Amino acid sequence: MSLTLEVVEKLSSAAKAKAKEIGVPMNIAVVDEGANLKAFHRMDNAWLGSIDISIKKAKTARFFDMNSGEIGKLSQPGQPLYNIEHSNGGLITFPGGVVLNDESGNVIGAIGVSGGTVEQDHEVATAGADALRS
Repeated sequence: MSLTLEVVEKLSSAAKAKAKEIGVPMNIAVVDEGANLKAFHRMDNAWLGSIDISIKKAKTARFFDMNSGEIGKLSQPGQPLYNIEHSNGGLITFPGGVVLNDESGNVIGAIGVSGGTVEQDHEVATAGADALRS
């Protein structure tokens, strides 16, 4: 499975629906297996400063094939990836970036969301990622 435009639109729609449900306008980015931007949506009134963050969350998740919040845990002082956020042109190491896997478990991309609390961002990104299975 690859991230076709049809699949990406399905993921984005699910993420936007979750954002509307919780009442928080979001920036939603989807990257492909090469961490190239495949789609981006800025909901009305979503923070301008979160545009770059959503894209970097998606890229961070894909670069390391783990959710951005997990990298955040490993990048704290005294942890093995401390200061990694300064690599790759800047990473975002808090929740909101979720890896996308196909049916076989292969990484095919990632979704990144920003505009609310990190918990809300992760919730919306997860809703988008879960749409891959429906």
